[in-house]
Amino acid sequence: MILKLFITLVSYLLANNVFAEELVAQLSKDEVAITANFDGSEIFIYGAIKRDGPTNSNSPLEVLITVSGPEKPINVRRKSKRALIWVNTESIEIDSAPSFYAIASTGNLEEVINNTEDLRHKVSINRTIRSVGNYEKIKNAEDFTGALIRIRQKNNLYQELDNSISLIDNTLFATNITLPANLIEGDYKIRFFLIRDGKILDHLSINIPVNKVGLERWIFDLSRKSPFVYALLSLFIAISSGWIASTVFRYIRV
Repeated sequence: MILKLFITLVSYLLANNVFAEELVAQLSKDEVAITANFDGSEIFIYGAIKRDGPTNSNSPLEVLITVSGPEKPINVRRKSKRALIWVNTESIEIDSAPSFYAIASTGNLEEVINNTEDLRHKVSINRTIRSVGNYEKIKNAEDFTGALIRIRQKNNLYQELDNSISLIDNTLFATNITLPANLIEGDYKIRFFLIRDGKILDHLSINIPVNKVGLERWIFDLSRKSPFVYALLSLFIAISSGWIASTVFRYIRV
């Protein structure tokens, strides 16, 4: 019985030329190093679509790539003017929001993926932000999420990169993702989606670490592991800088 079902399935696949299409992807670097003069970085992302054979579908393939930084909770506050003074009047706590998020696609995002797949895989920026319970407590709570997105877009931390992935012969794809200077440390998750007619056919993910190195790493570790020594060192540097500056000014005056 099982053999008959297997033969029937194989016969169907061969008769209709239905073959699996899978993603193969790679990055131009294995890690991003944050140094003392770090002013941002760029990741070249490339890959291919692997097939077992020809496909009979006339619908074009789409590729979508997301890059997500570490997720953290955040408080978003609304300011209002009270007696000529701007004060915080309302706030919500967003349970989880990526510190960095970029989404690149071969076309316009709304046309590449349907709402059901977007909701299931949390692809678009607003889907990645979780704010549980706030919509019942505060009227127009979605305005706070929108404000957070606008602020981070202004700081280049949230990026929507429509039509930024080049797809050659429905097989080879490539794009560049620019990482700003104000990154935080952690593992950044890069997700790849292969899509046709708005539905995801295949997906995979790769992690890339973003870490401080060199003097930046030494100072950061010192401040966390030996805060007293770090404070003494900071005080010594401040006093030394002031003494050197005053000496130079006295020498110039003379």
